[in-house]
Amino acid sequence: MIHQYKLNGYNIVLDVCSGAVHAVDEIAYDIISLFETETKEEICTKIGAAYPAVSAEEIAECYDQVAELKEEGLLFAPDTFASMAGDLKNKTAGVVKALCLHVAHTCNLNCSYCFASQGNYHGDRGVMSFEVGKRALDFLIENSGTRHNLEVDFFGGEPLMNFQVVKDLVAYARSIEKQHNKNFRFTLTTNGVLIDRDVIDFANKEMSNVVLSLDGRKEVHDRYRVDYAGKGSWEKIVPKFQQLVKAREGKNYYMRGTFTHQNPDFLEDIKQMLDLGFRELSMEPVVCEPGAESALTAADKEIVMDQYEKLAELMLKKEKEGDPFTFYHYMIDLNDGPCIYKRISGCGSGTEYMAVTPWGDLYPCHQFVGDESFRMGDVWTGVTNTALRQEFKDCNVYARPECADCWAKLYCSGGCAANAYHATGSVKGVYQDGCDLFRKRMECAIMLAVAREDQ
Repeated sequence: MIHQYKLNGYNIVLDVCSGAVHAVDEIAYDIISLFETETKEEICTKIGAAYPAVSAEEIAECYDQVAELKEEGLLFAPDTFASMAGDLKNKTAGVVKALCLHVAHTCNLNCSYCFASQGNYHGDRGVMSFEVGKRALDFLIENSGTRHNLEVDFFGGEPLMNFQVVKDLVAYARSIEKQHNKNFRFTLTTNGVLIDRDVIDFANKEMSNVVLSLDGRKEVHDRYRVDYAGKGSWEKIVPKFQQLVKAREGKNYYMRGTFTHQNPDFLEDIKQMLDLGFRELSMEPVVCEPGAESALTAADKEIVMDQYEKLAELMLKKEKEGDPFTFYHYMIDLNDGPCIYKRISGCGSGTEYMAVTPWGDLYPCHQFVGDESFRMGDVWTGVTNTALRQEFKDCNVYARPECADCWAKLYCSGGCAANAYHATGSVKGVYQDGCDLFRKRMECAIMLAVAREDQ
C-alpha cells in the first residue's frame, strides 16, 4: 500500500508497510501512481504524452528505478503484520507500566467543554487520600514485572487542589524505587490557578513533564476556561506559566490547548503562545457531544485542515529563522520510531496503562472514568473484570476492519479507544472525524521531516 500527496512544494510517496518515505519529481510521482495497474509500455506512453520535453530513455530509466525500489521492498511492500497483532500484549500480559492518578475529582475552574464534567467525572467530588495513592503506587510496582521505568501522571480535576498528597506520594515513591529496581517518572497536568513558588520548585525537581492548560488567545481561553463566578482565568495563569517554564530551564513541558467551534483558526492561538514565550505546544480538538456549542462542524474541519498545513509552514519558517518550536502532533521519527509490534498493538489503555480514581477504582484510561461499565477493579484486589481487560487486549489496528485500507494505520495504531467508544459504542470502532484530522497531521509531520532533510 502506498500513499501519495503533494504539500508545500514536495511530491511525497509513503510506502505504508515498509515505512519508506520518498520525495520524488513529477515524473516519478506519476509513474508510481500507475505502476500497479498498467504495463511498463502503457505507463511510458502516458508519461511521454504528459511530458513531451522528456525523452523516452529518461522515462524508461525512471520506471526502472521505481521497479528497483519495489524489488528492494521500499515501494509496494506487502502487509505481513496481521499475524503479529496480539504478540506484544501477549508477551506483556498483566504487566502495568503507567498509572493516571486522579488525585482530585474537583476543580477550581468551570470549563463548559470539560470531558470530565468540571472535574467530577459525572459523580461525587472528592480528593485522593495518601493511603489510596500509596496503595496505587504499590499496585503499580507489584504489577510492573521487570520494567524499570514506571510512569505516573497526577491528574484531575485539578491535582494542585490536593498538592500535599502529590508531594507525599512522590516522596513515598522515591523512598521505595531503588529497593524494587524501579525509576518513577512523574507528570503533572494543571490549569495553573494554584501555581506558586512551592509548586514551581517541586515540579522542576520531581516532574519529568508538566502539562499546562492554555487555549491561546485571551478571548478564546476566557470563553470556556472560567471560574465558578464566570470570570476568565487567562490573566491569572499566564504569568504563572511563564514563571514556571522559565524556571524549568529546558526540562520538558507542554502548553496544552483545546480548539473548538469558536476557534478552528487555532494557528492564531499557537502564535499567541509563541508571543508569550512558550515553545513546546499542543492544540487538541475538543471532545464533546455532537451538537454541543463547542463541537466542531464539517465546515470547521475544513478550516482546521488548512490550519495544520499553515502550522507546518510556520514551523519551517521559524526553524530557518533560528527560533524553532515543537508541536506535539508533528513529533515523528521516520528512522527510529516505535517498533512494529507497538505500532500495531495500540496505546495500551486497559492493559499496561490504567487510571485510578480518588477511591482507588481502576479504569482503562481517564476518558472512561465515571462509566461504571468500564470499572476494571481496584488497587487492592487488582483487575477483577478480566473480560474487559481481554477486550482491550484484543484492541489493535487489525481488530478494526475500517483500518484495513488506511495508509495511516501504522502511525495511529487504530486510534483512541475512548474516542471510538464515544463515537460508535465500541472500543474497536473508529472515530471518523478524528481519523481525518490524524491523517492530515501525519501528512504535515512527514512533510516537515522531508523538508528538514532537504535543508
